[in-house]
Amino acid sequence: MAVPVEKVKVLVLGDSGVGKSSLVHLISQGEAMGNSAWTIGCNVDVKLHDYREGTPHEKTFCVELWDVGGSINHSLSHSVFFNSAHGLILVHDLTNRKSQGNLRRWLGEVLNKDAGKKNNGEFDYDEEVFSENQLPVLVIGTKMDRIPDNNLEEVLSRSSSVAGQCRADFINLDCMQNKHLAAGTTNAVKLSRFFDKVIEKRYYTQDPRGRLGSQERRRPPSMTRTFSPTFLQEKLD
Repeated sequence: MAVPVEKVKVLVLGDSGVGKSSLVHLISQGEAMGNSAWTIGCNVDVKLHDYREGTPHEKTFCVELWDVGGSINHSLSHSVFFNSAHGLILVHDLTNRKSQGNLRRWLGEVLNKDAGKKNNGEFDYDEEVFSENQLPVLVIGTKMDRIPDNNLEEVLSRSSSVAGQCRADFINLDCMQNKHLAAGTTNAVKLSRFFDKVIEKRYYTQDPRGRLGSQERRRPPSMTRTFSPTFLQEKLD
């Protein structure tokens, strides 16, 4: 009889075209995606992660990666996917400064999903609300290969600053290069450490009421799901 694998839910958020789907494929499959298409709604892929690998406490968990479409036309439906999230990966395009600035809006959407608070029609990041939620966050900059060498230091410095504002660790990479997340690399170690934080907060940290996170049923690791606009409309009606 197979041993049930406990799971955590990680949202992958960012503007359209920043490379979220390619990133999720690289994380879950360990290889670059050949061709990617715009995500409409949400795609879910999974990765088996060994929590505290190499220690006596090592245990395998299923990390669900919820790749939420970044189109502003579907912004009202984003909150459908935000419930019960245990961690956030915020993705921006290193060659697109606007996508960096918009990470605050994405973070604000998640933190205010129930309150419905907006600032001039846009959700905004509130540091106080973030402190209360304490969701583990990882910031990832993509398309590193497209940065001119003479501008690399400045761009990477901005990326680091964005992560600092979100109190998060950060990774910069090219999703088309397997080596950028190869086992043992600094990027792979940071990603593993982030997944450990998500799992630790979900299953091993007591909440203020003294209760541990409840156990959830397993979803088969091989499953990939896509949520369509029809599904979204049914949820919103």
